[in-house]
Amino acid sequence: MTLSIKDIQAPIADEMKAFEQKFRQFMKSEVMLLDQIMNYIVRRKGKQLRPMFVFLSAGVCGDIAESTYRGGAMIELLHTATLVHDDVVDDSNYRRGFFSVNALWKNKIAVLVGDYLLSRGLLLSVDHEEFKILKIVSTAVRELSEGELLQIEKARRLDINEEVYYEIIRQKTASLIASCCAVGASSVGATKEVVDKMHAFGEKVGMAFQIKDDLFDYGEDEIGKPLGIDIKEKKMTLPLIYALNHAPWLEKRRIINIIRNESHKPNKVSEVIAFVKESGGLRYAQEVMEKYVKEALTLLNEFADSPHRRSLEQLVQYTIERSK
Repeated sequence: MTLSIKDIQAPIADEMKAFEQKFRQFMKSEVMLLDQIMNYIVRRKGKQLRPMFVFLSAGVCGDIAESTYRGGAMIELLHTATLVHDDVVDDSNYRRGFFSVNALWKNKIAVLVGDYLLSRGLLLSVDHEEFKILKIVSTAVRELSEGELLQIEKARRLDINEEVYYEIIRQKTASLIASCCAVGASSVGATKEVVDKMHAFGEKVGMAFQIKDDLFDYGEDEIGKPLGIDIKEKKMTLPLIYALNHAPWLEKRRIINIIRNESHKPNKVSEVIAFVKESGGLRYAQEVMEKYVKEALTLLNEFADSPHRRSLEQLVQYTIERSK
């Protein structure tokens, strides 16, 4: 059965609708240029998985409150800021099929817009004394930055092993989903123990989410990011790391040489993809992804059964069954 976002959202449909209105208000600015850019960002929002994790986690742990809306908005504001800055760093002209902010308004404005979004998120928390939530979100943003920098450092040397890879994806992807779940729990007054448990649950989901993303690089799904983009960008992902670890020394050296010097050639990228597939790299990554999902659901099952918990389970399944 293919899960739809609309079905998964059912227990929080009213809250998500209200959140959209509140978020638009949080984004408003009296500077016309900024307001124009904010409207553009809001219009091209994606599936809203992050606010869904916030609201469903809140529903699992208690009654959704005004604090939950602010927590969801803080996550979205700070995460959107990092995406705007990422597009500048990557010199990327597109984001989710739309022109990026830097493509339309140039880098200088994009950097300032990112700064504005960060400050809105910080002020939203300070104005309402949401200090616990601010700490959770700020920690995630710090980890996200560290993870990106660690990946850049390692990409230069192409010396990532599995342990380093897990640390990179824990920081740059899993930390954000973990913070969504922890924010949801914290926003309804859950104990530290419960907040920590939801954080651990979200982290495992985030690990599985990133491994699923890595698998898209090898064309296992018809839709997704461009085939071989990670290889072209010299990113060492789990299927490739596994394949290299189990290859004879000469073959390993040959593949690393292709990634280092010839990853701009489509036929050479295809060669690396074929090597990974033949080495069982995809099967191994799939198994690791499923292990993280199982661990996440085991944690979630410690909470009482409810429509929110069932939807959160479905959302976990959606993250690993999605086709893009």
